[in-house]
Amino acid sequence: MSGFAPAITTVNPSMVLPEIVMQYSMASGAFDVLPEGVPTVKIGSGDLVVYQKYLRMTSQVQVGQSLPGQLPSSSVTGGYDQMMTYRINTRSQYSYLDTDAAGQWGYSLVDALRLSNRQGHAQQLRNMLLYGINAANNEGLVNSPNATTANLGSDSAGNTGYGSWDSGELALFLLGLIATQKTRMMLLGQPLGTVILAPQRFIESISWTGVVELTSYQRAGAGSSTVGQMIKDIAEGVNSDDIAFCQDDTLIGKGAGGTDLILITNPSLKVPDAQKSINTNIFATLTPNQQAVNMMFTDVAAPTEIPSPIPDGGVTTLYTQRATPGWNLRAEGLTLLSAAQ
Repeated sequence: MSGFAPAITTVNPSMVLPEIVMQYSMASGAFDVLPEGVPTVKIGSGDLVVYQKYLRMTSQVQVGQSLPGQLPSSSVTGGYDQMMTYRINTRSQYSYLDTDAAGQWGYSLVDALRLSNRQGHAQQLRNMLLYGINAANNEGLVNSPNATTANLGSDSAGNTGYGSWDSGELALFLLGLIATQKTRMMLLGQPLGTVILAPQRFIESISWTGVVELTSYQRAGAGSSTVGQMIKDIAEGVNSDDIAFCQDDTLIGKGAGGTDLILITNPSLKVPDAQKSINTNIFATLTPNQQAVNMMFTDVAAPTEIPSPIPDGGVTTLYTQRATPGWNLRAEGLTLLSAAQ
């Protein structure tokens, strides 16, 4: 049954509050790991596979006071990767009797079912973004085969859980992961956006309860700044980076050995401006240039709704869309950190 509005017995005189206490679910921040914070609406509804082309170059030069008999040459080679697409389907079914009953309860059954189905699609998209459908196909960011993996380990006092780690040491450890990742991408000297996606309890530990001690953080705000504030102060204030902390509780227990999993990623890279006459990265300015680190594609921005009549005055509505799982295009821009609570 798509809607259920039972009869209730009330006492008169009485008052019935018009507001309804709705079920509340976590609004995941997982999609912030994508360049625009949402999947890219680009594929067709019938596309079964998405292909991404790659270009690699090698350049050899000769140095001497005279020309050799045979000059070395530059070469450009191409390749491609691919990602499957999947159809997501769900439906709602109701009759005019159901809508009347819901109206007695003070809500629109049509709107309630539409929002319910959209939430189901959104949760499925989140699962596909992080974990894919078939892990063997390297689907989902968590299953990226060449992503850098790390373990939190223990601090100088032997604490192994991020809740008990020394706050100053934890801040420096995370800053080191961010800087090392930017170094792998050869963008350490460039402003870049970084997203840290983790369970709520990890974000709570670094942003609320993990106050940096005076002895390890001798800066303005010492004794009140948290791990997260220290990271943002150094990354944003000194290096002009943009740090975002996002939450998703499905990452609980997804790390090595049942620990929590934290994703540290740069959603997209930035090709430095080629303003200098001599540029050792000038090949990267060739267009069209895919600058995304993580990608996900859908055929529509919101599920397509297809209503159909059914006997006895009812309506069934199909909600459908096609999407790819999460796809990491540049493994150097993704770190998977396993951390015990």
